[in-house]
Amino acid sequence: MSSARRTDQQAAAPHVADSHDLIRVHGARENNLKDVSIEIPKRRLTVFTGVSGSGKSSLVFNTIAAESQRLINETYSAFVQGFMPTLARPEVDVLDGLTTAIIVDQQRMGADPRSTVGTATDANAMLRILFSRLGDPHIGPPSAYSFNTASVRASGAITVERGNKKAVRATYERTGGMCTNCEGRGKVSDIDLSQLYDDSKSLAEGAFTIPGWKSDSQWTVQVYAQSGFVDPDKPIREYTEKELRDFLYGEPVKVKVSGVNLTYEGLIPKIQKSFLSKDKEAMQPHIRAFVERAVTFTTCPECDGTRLSEGARSSRIGKISIADACAMEIRDLAEWVRTLDDPSVAPLLTALRDTLDSFVEIGLGYLSLDRPAGTLSGGEAQRVKMIRHLGSSLTDTTYVFDEPTIGLHPHDIQRMNDLLLRLRDKGNTVLVVEHKPETIAIADHVVDLGPGAGTAGGTVCFEGTVEGLRAGDTVTGRHLDDRAVLKETVREPTGTLEIRDATTHNLQGVDVDVPLGVLCVVTGVAGSGKSSLIHGSVPAGAGADVVSVDQSPIKGSRRSNPATYTGLLDPIRKAFAKANGVKPALFSANSEGACPTCNGAGVVYTDLAMMAGVATPCEDCEGKRFQASVLEYRLGGRDISEVLAMSVAQAEEFFGTGEARTPAAHKILDRLADVGLGYLTLGQPLTTLSGGERQRLKLATHMGDKGGVYVLDEPTTGLHLADVEQLLGLLDRLVDAGKSVIVIEHHQAVMAHADWIIDLGPGAGHDGGRIVFEGTPADLVADRSTLTGEHLAAYVGA
Repeated sequence: MSSARRTDQQAAAPHVADSHDLIRVHGARENNLKDVSIEIPKRRLTVFTGVSGSGKSSLVFNTIAAESQRLINETYSAFVQGFMPTLARPEVDVLDGLTTAIIVDQQRMGADPRSTVGTATDANAMLRILFSRLGDPHIGPPSAYSFNTASVRASGAITVERGNKKAVRATYERTGGMCTNCEGRGKVSDIDLSQLYDDSKSLAEGAFTIPGWKSDSQWTVQVYAQSGFVDPDKPIREYTEKELRDFLYGEPVKVKVSGVNLTYEGLIPKIQKSFLSKDKEAMQPHIRAFVERAVTFTTCPECDGTRLSEGARSSRIGKISIADACAMEIRDLAEWVRTLDDPSVAPLLTALRDTLDSFVEIGLGYLSLDRPAGTLSGGEAQRVKMIRHLGSSLTDTTYVFDEPTIGLHPHDIQRMNDLLLRLRDKGNTVLVVEHKPETIAIADHVVDLGPGAGTAGGTVCFEGTVEGLRAGDTVTGRHLDDRAVLKETVREPTGTLEIRDATTHNLQGVDVDVPLGVLCVVTGVAGSGKSSLIHGSVPAGAGADVVSVDQSPIKGSRRSNPATYTGLLDPIRKAFAKANGVKPALFSANSEGACPTCNGAGVVYTDLAMMAGVATPCEDCEGKRFQASVLEYRLGGRDISEVLAMSVAQAEEFFGTGEARTPAAHKILDRLADVGLGYLTLGQPLTTLSGGERQRLKLATHMGDKGGVYVLDEPTTGLHLADVEQLLGLLDRLVDAGKSVIVIEHHQAVMAHADWIIDLGPGAGHDGGRIVFEGTPADLVADRSTLTGEHLAAYVGA
């Protein structure tokens, strides 16, 4: 009896293995975090909130997820670790209870011209196998259907070093699916030679007009001048036919330039390799402008833009070739795959159907597999990355999401919420960095960081339930139930921008008049054609008077900072140089003023092979990045390192009055403060900025442009509810200053604040591409005939 009772008591006692149900963080100090200590429940959905720059990403991505990945990497052998990215241990005292982390971030997918939605997921690989098994006529293995694989044929003698060496005859053949004309890019380029050089000048006189090609010192130019193929002192227009052919199309050949062996290559292939092999979206603005001037891209006439060889296009299953399959919308492709039934490829068909269904389920059924990966928005890219995790059998892992609702219409947010809850219900820990109240509302646990941004943030203001957050006195709690109200009166347009018969991507011959002189919001579900309409038509319709601030990420290394990115450092350097009677280059940490020990980085990096490299502050400059002699020069009593350590707000005051008064610098600082970045320090590396901060930094840079029409693509991306109010004030100031502002946006507060709304739809892909509403926000709410109208009416409580 007592024995049975004892057994029951033992069974009732929790197993020690079940006691590890918290992730404990103690003393986190990454970036702006101030000794943060929190406990996060496992197998629950935890949402991290707080104003942009408050430290959410520093805690979730740079501390918890980074340490989890580092610990997993350490389980591999030193040999394998040598091929993996090395991760430093985050600045934290204790991290306990971690599980394997799967990170789904907002990083854009590779912008390589050869990368498509199909190649970035497993879908293209499975389709290639399918066609290699069932395609008629049979043309070869899966590589024969790949536009990234060229056909290769070779024969000759090879020496086999085994026992007695002997030469044997061998032939090698590989069938690829690459179109030979466009080399698998789908587009061919035609280069305008007049944009590459001034043919009235010689090379010695600086004939090249290509960005960065300076005749006096640039190695690339010296290769042409000293190659011996052309006369560097003869104007290009006077070249003989042979000289011009060698100059433009010469084969690669080794030449000696100033005693150094370098490769000479004709100008056209050189331009194609150095500029045209990269995606335009990934280029710096001045390089992109040059490429757009000098190069016209047209659809390849041989493959008709499919990227595939004639053989790959001729092989069909039924009436469908692999090119046709990749061009279909994914939801249509999924239906076609369902019609296939062949026992020999049954497992493959099942896997392919599951992958395609995941696209549809996650709201990306309107994409096609041949869509270039570089054209996906941040939100679309993040959802494409989610696809491989949806059907995963893994449990007890930690999924980390960075604002998964970015780029989603309110109608689509519910679907995303369901997916997050499904991952949690499978027994996973889900950590989400998010601003949208709809997603905060489904959280089991909320961590609110703040109270401010930058140095004013980095502490935990609230931990607990959503109800507790709503009742708490934090910035997020106070703004959680904010609802913008419809304007009583709207501005009258000063003119219209006519768009006629727009057919970019899925647009179905759209005719629309975009009002000028007002705040016009273009909205609609994801994939309805908003960006196609505005980015594809407005610049063409309005000439060069358009300032476009898109979602492309700003480029910048750890040497770049807000001062260098915005051009603020130029007037500051000149002011220092003028006040001290020296060269401006001395006040650049990337030029003559750099500390010679750390080359202006402020830290010395020690590479430890497969172990995380160590960064130690430079002992000579003490992390200030400049030579000691440079720091003796002062402006208004401050040296250059002290100025770069100032916040935007402090610098605005410093350069506004007194001895340091610099109007050019003050104007840029005004713009930075205007977009709510007053807390950023001028010398803070761009790599430490959050997504919302980068977006606003880009907006501040473009506010100085002289355009009359501003096109903003989802400017609320990464913005806290409190920051959206400030953004609306900024948009109002732009319109009141006589600008026309066109905003592509899903945020209901921006819609409610608009003077005019253009709503596209009714669905996505081929179900969209039409104007379903034009009018004022009040009319849209009263009408309620579209998905946007229904959600806006619910938002404003109408």
